Amino acid sequence: MKILALGAHPDDIEIFMFGTMAAYAAQGAELTFAMATDGARGGTSDPAVLARVRRDEATAAAALVGAMPRFLDFPDGELVADAALIGALKALIGQTGPDLVITHAPNDYHADHRALSDGVRIAASFAVPVLHADTMGGTGFSPTHYVDISAHADVKAEAIRMHQSQDPDRFVDIARTQNAFRAGQCNGAQGSSAEAFRFEPSFPFADIRMLLPPAPLIRKVMVSTRRVG
Repeated sequence: MKILALGAHPDDIEIFMFGTMAAYAAQGAELTFAMATDGARGGTSDPAVLARVRRDEATAAAALVGAMPRFLDFPDGELVADAALIGALKALIGQTGPDLVITHAPNDYHADHRALSDGVRIAASFAVPVLHADTMGGTGFSPTHYVDISAHADVKAEAIRMHQSQDPDRFVDIARTQNAFRAGQCNGAQGSSAEAFRFEPSFPFADIRMLLPPAPLIRKVMVSTRRVG
């Protein structure tokens, strides 16, 4: 199994889908993490310095699950789904030969996320199915699939914290809250964590369930046996 994870910025894969990447790694999948922009506007430091720091942070996070990092180095905050981006994405897909591409939802909060999502949809075409990760805070997102990341929640937090330039503890808290909610939404066990995704079937890809790690187990819904009155 070959999985290509595409994030707009150097910490996006860690925040939105790293638990699933760790689940894939545990299954022996070959992982490629690609960052579309250089992340140079993600702080107040000198942009050239920040871009180098963020590249190093992303490389360290990818190493936690043995992923190969790739950097497309488009300017941060200026991503558009134009011929340059689509061409770079087509080349990347051709080089890595993934069975599944995972990227941002088309309605996510950041313009770079939305542009990347559009570019991936066009670039993937008939070559590979595309799965969309949860949005920030789950806003406007209706999941179709869930992945149990309970065993990988700690390494996900560790990966997010690799991005020290981004004040990462705030994202650890956001991710934990969202992953706990998504586990509860699909009736996962108390204390479990899940990442949510949405798949829009398009010919020739209609069903990707066999390409995903397991979802949380569904608990039996119990009717109260207490007698009152």
